[in-house]
Amino acid sequence: MTNLTAFSSSTKPIKPAFLSVIAIGSVLSISACQQKTDYNNLSGETMGTSYHISYQLPKGADEAAIQAAIDKRLQDINDSMSTYQADSTISKFNQLGKDTPIAIDADFNHVLEASRQVYELSGGAFDPTVMPLIETWGFGSTMTVERLQSPPTALEIAQAKALVDFKSVIQKEQTIYKTKDGVELDFSAVAKGYGVDVIADVLRDDYQIRNYMVEIGGEVATSGVSAQQQPWQIAIDAPIEGSTVSARQTMAVIRQPINNGSTMSLATSGNYRNSVVFDGKHYSHTIDPKTGEPIVGGAPSVTVAAETVALADAWATALTAMPYEKALATAKEHNIAALFVILADNVNLDATADSIDDWQVVETPAMKALRADKKS
Repeated sequence: MTNLTAFSSSTKPIKPAFLSVIAIGSVLSISACQQKTDYNNLSGETMGTSYHISYQLPKGADEAAIQAAIDKRLQDINDSMSTYQADSTISKFNQLGKDTPIAIDADFNHVLEASRQVYELSGGAFDPTVMPLIETWGFGSTMTVERLQSPPTALEIAQAKALVDFKSVIQKEQTIYKTKDGVELDFSAVAKGYGVDVIADVLRDDYQIRNYMVEIGGEVATSGVSAQQQPWQIAIDAPIEGSTVSARQTMAVIRQPINNGSTMSLATSGNYRNSVVFDGKHYSHTIDPKTGEPIVGGAPSVTVAAETVALADAWATALTAMPYEKALATAKEHNIAALFVILADNVNLDATADSIDDWQVVETPAMKALRADKKS
């Protein structure tokens, strides 16, 4: 999946980060005869990853029209925020010099506002201008130990840090400009989550669909019930290196509230599928914008529930971009519903954890309340 202070790719920035979320209709075994046959399933490719959608088809609805509406909105987002597209709004902005305004669309504006919110509250741990540091460390598209064997010099890091400056991106009405040459935006760690929100909006607002699950690269929005007429549940994987969709171990399950009209917005970020070990330490490609160096001691997996998937996506990234203890304290301070998967107390930090028994779950009070709310 992807990250922001942990982008997965410099060429395809909306490619998903290291998410370990899988959507399931119910943890309980449900017989096929209990499944509603009027649910439709869609899947495809977008933002450098895949999407999966399950929804209850309204009576008389045009499936082709729903698919076309979804495809159009996903293309709108890519046209606005994909740095892989040279003609996208964000690519054009990145190529401009300072003090040169460019018009932005409503999608861009929503993502920019969500990014600023999390940037401010996280103390800059989430920063959509961090790409220069990621490139300097050689973590843009692939992560190898070679760069850690010969890390950037203090001067190289300082030069890259000088271009990490979200405050230099200024918005004036429906335009933005930068006050410093060389500053670039990359919304990799929030655009997938926003894409999920947008598709949920299409289903709910345009077609009055109330029962659905939308997932893009592991970021998830759910509403109502699944085809088994059960509340949607999201399984959180153990952060085992080398794990795949077909070979995963579940650490926890988050169940959607069951009140009428209830919804859930989740995102997971992590480092375990793109990390290396050097001199006995685990390094991710997540960069701390404050130090200019890779995070050591961060939580391998962080899942966040928030008002929107975009905010959950950004917060999951921000918490991944901090040392674990700081991330937990930050999440508690801002009443964030966060679930951390970390090494169990008796596991050697330098060991390779390849069993579910090597891990433990730590929740904030807000996440505990969400998971414990049996009435909701």
